[in-house]
Amino acid sequence: MDIKEAQRFIDEVYGKMDRERGINADLVWLGEELGELFKAVREDSNIEEEIADVFAWLLSVANVLGIDVEEAFRKKYLTGAPPM
Repeated sequence: MDIKEAQRFIDEVYGKMDRERGINADLVWLGEELGELFKAVREDSNIEEEIADVFAWLLSVANVLGIDVEEAFRKKYLTGAPPM
C-alpha cells in the first residue's frame, strides 16, 4: 500500500466522521496520538501501533484540509529541498 492508497482508505472509512467533527477536533486527536507516541517511546512499548495511529490521524487531517500527503511530501522533500 502506498501513501495515496492509505489516504484514500482512511477517507473511505473515517472521512465522513472526520469532516463532521471538524479540523480543530481532528487536530486535537492527532495531538493526543502524538503524545501517546512520546509515551510509547519512553516506555519502549507499542511504538509501532502508536506510529500507525499518528499516521492515520495525519492522513485524516490532510483529508479534511484537502491535502494530498504524497504530493506535499514530494514537493517538499523530493525536489531538491535541503536536508533538515
